[in-house]
Amino acid sequence: MLNQDLLHLLNQRVRYINKHLNEQLQKHGLYNAQWSIMYYLYKNGVKTQSEIMNYFLVNAPTITRTVKRMEENGWISRVAGQDKRERYIDLTDEAKKKYKEIEETVSEHEVVMLANLTTEEKETLLNLLQKLE
Repeated sequence: MLNQDLLHLLNQRVRYINKHLNEQLQKHGLYNAQWSIMYYLYKNGVKTQSEIMNYFLVNAPTITRTVKRMEENGWISRVAGQDKRERYIDLTDEAKKKYKEIEETVSEHEVVMLANLTTEEKETLLNLLQKLE
């Protein structure tokens, strides 16, 4: 029962955190899933759709929908690779310009979400979550 309660509560907290982040990101015209891809590309550079899919551990249709929406909204561009089936995904210049402003919104969200934890508790939580791999 402890395992079930623990994982249920963890799932509920993640949903709460994501809901709050989506509310904060609305002013930038983004959702959490889109921000996650933006963050990943900003930190890691141009990637294929398969690399993004594997990093986030989601299926192809999910990434395809999110990437398509981001492209329509001017956040990313897709470029053909050497293999005609391969598409590289990169942030647009506009997305790169707005990144720091969006990152600041996310940082404010993180402060609010973690406000009740001490630095030691945050470190412990990080260590515990890393063990769940």
